[in-house]
Amino acid sequence: MLAAPAITAVLFGLRGCLVQATDGHPLPAPGALETLEGLRHAQVPCIWLDDLGSLQSRRLASVLPDWLPGHTANGARWPAPNACWQALMSLDSECLEGCVLVSGEPKLLQSGLNAGLWTVGLAACNPSCASTSAQWQAMTSQEQALARGKATLALFSLGVHSVIDHLEELDTCLADIALRCSKGEKP
Repeated sequence: MLAAPAITAVLFGLRGCLVQATDGHPLPAPGALETLEGLRHAQVPCIWLDDLGSLQSRRLASVLPDWLPGHTANGARWPAPNACWQALMSLDSECLEGCVLVSGEPKLLQSGLNAGLWTVGLAACNPSCASTSAQWQAMTSQEQALARGKATLALFSLGVHSVIDHLEELDTCLADIALRCSKGEKP
């Protein structure tokens, strides 16, 4: 799955792993379950992060695999780096090198940047694109492309290292980050 063993942990913004169905219930985002399973198979520790209350976060995460731990932000709010560091500590991560944060939420991505992590922005899962799957599907392809383009520019302006549309594209992105790490590049 990964080009090099340099990816040591992946943190996911919880809402980037989910889409909201028309009935309001959460569903895994396209590619989320396959991506998580691939990382598990590659023995890359993963965890989701969120700033909602613990009960609400757990309800949303109930559609994700049981083996995937979660962490709700305690104390300092995003963009403070504390939640990222606490999540990595709960994974027993020994170092920041090779740790990646994947999210569509700008404040969480800023938190990852502040924590010294590699960051991958999810353009189509960004709050500026659509709040529900039904809203996204109701957009014309031109409206989707425009929303995705605006989100991509905003994420790169924030300073993220890579931007992808969906989790289905994460393997290639992680391979690129692993290659960059193997060449000595730091976030």
